[in-house]
Amino acid sequence: MTPPNPPNETELELLKLFWKGGVLSAREVQDRLPAGLDWTGSTTRTVLERMRGKGLLERRAVHGVAVYEAAQAKVDVLGGVLRRLMRGVLEVDGPLPASAFSGSQVLTEADIAHLQILLNRDEENGG
Repeated sequence: MTPPNPPNETELELLKLFWKGGVLSAREVQDRLPAGLDWTGSTTRTVLERMRGKGLLERRAVHGVAVYEAAQAKVDVLGGVLRRLMRGVLEVDGPLPASAFSGSQVLTEADIAHLQILLNRDEENGG
């Protein structure tokens, strides 16, 4: 299920860190920021809290340190983003081929199989 406020491009980049690294502190996120994001520590924490407010991340304390993790499975988030793009923006009719993502560095074969189901969920029911 896609969160009510889907992630923007920067938030997707940060979500990839969590999908690869699991549970991370703000400091760990700061150390792993993608090229081009020259944020201060406070900016990183602010963005993480906004993402938490959007339902993209969950926060808990571990030994007194706030850590974050993705609130939803990678395929659920990506499936929602791709469906919105392909159906809503590009107005693609008919089945959507998840096999187009087989070269992904982010998706496993199992993820792609699950994505195929998510992308075509409404097609199987006639619309």
